[in-house]
Amino acid sequence: MNNKLHYAWIIVLATFIALLAVQGVRLAFGAFMIPWEEEFALDRSQISLISTISFIIYGVSQPLFGKLVDIFGARKIILLSTLLVSVSIILTSFVKEPWQLFVLYGIFVSLGVGGSSNVAAAVIVTKWFYSKRGLALGIVEAGFGAGQMILVPLSLILIQELGWKGTVLALGGFLILIILPLIIWLLKDSPKDKGLEPYSDGKEISKEQKSEIATVPIKSIFSQRNFWLLILPFTICGFTTTGLMDTHLIPFSHDHGFSTSVTSTAVSTLAAFNIIGILLSGYLADRWSSRKLLIIFYSVRSISFIILLMSHNAILLIIFAIIFGLVDFATVAPTQLLATKLFNNYSVGYIIGWLFLSHQIGSALGSYIPGLMYSHHGEYSLAFYLSIVILIISTILTYILPKQEGNKTLNKKQQDSL
Repeated sequence: MNNKLHYAWIIVLATFIALLAVQGVRLAFGAFMIPWEEEFALDRSQISLISTISFIIYGVSQPLFGKLVDIFGARKIILLSTLLVSVSIILTSFVKEPWQLFVLYGIFVSLGVGGSSNVAAAVIVTKWFYSKRGLALGIVEAGFGAGQMILVPLSLILIQELGWKGTVLALGGFLILIILPLIIWLLKDSPKDKGLEPYSDGKEISKEQKSEIATVPIKSIFSQRNFWLLILPFTICGFTTTGLMDTHLIPFSHDHGFSTSVTSTAVSTLAAFNIIGILLSGYLADRWSSRKLLIIFYSVRSISFIILLMSHNAILLIIFAIIFGLVDFATVAPTQLLATKLFNNYSVGYIIGWLFLSHQIGSALGSYIPGLMYSHHGEYSLAFYLSIVILIISTILTYILPKQEGNKTLNKKQQDSL
């Protein structure tokens, strides 16, 4: 029995697949920017505004979905959210006016993506794992990177072969016919649904650990310095990753004269190393200081933008993709783990929801502001310089966070003294 695979790892696999599919569809937005510009006679800032609205809706929904997950369970939320994304993305193939695209993608797709996201995933992992949570969070988060690696280049290829309308139909059909049945079959809310105890790696689970009831009024969190020291760097993280890179890297590459094959290679390389970085980050988060990991990740990311500014040939673009990929979504697992340590007496879903609200606010700004800069200056250099500066600020704010040893959880008295 000790050698039998614990069902918690099946849960990780199911959640990984769900995030791969749903978030991969979202991350493919950059592939549709130029086709939509041509189809609807829009400029770069207007197309970027669709992405900005999407990030705002996604972000604002996160605390709400955190509460809904606590009430109804993550399985129902992920299932209904995936269905909403699939139907909405299919309906975009029938739009005739830009406002319809804004509504379908900016609102409905974004709500679905918001439900099938880190918030629900983090709650599932917290319920199923008492040991190796960092690794489990890392594997689940790798779904983002895998979706980016598979669905973004695939979307570029499909757009060339089928056009953008045929591509959204293919993506929507993939979600309905393959992903939804897998979620229904494999995903379970808690170990109790399978008559199991959470995965503990052979370690005894204390009564305090088994009780995951929030004991502190949630409103008190907004008065804590450490909440803002964690939130603000994560906002900058959103600006420089899903906001700037996932929206504008493909157009940037095309503007510099790189072919579709080179662009696809760069995106695939970034996504592949993103997966490596995510998994390594989750592994290290269980064994080392999450705070120190984040300091390193934000510092290395700022260096990668310097390389991108010099990327006038394919080799430098690929070097950037490798370095940036290693620290792209790698920040998520240590940030989530740090949040559960610093605020372990609060509702997990609600705290993670606020965390990703901040990330999506940054993503919205990172999507729109560079597009606006591009419309005025005809290039992205100023946006990259801005990113370097705010990443340095992010590193400093993370350094101010309290030091922790290994995977130690802070008690209530320690939290209040921070």
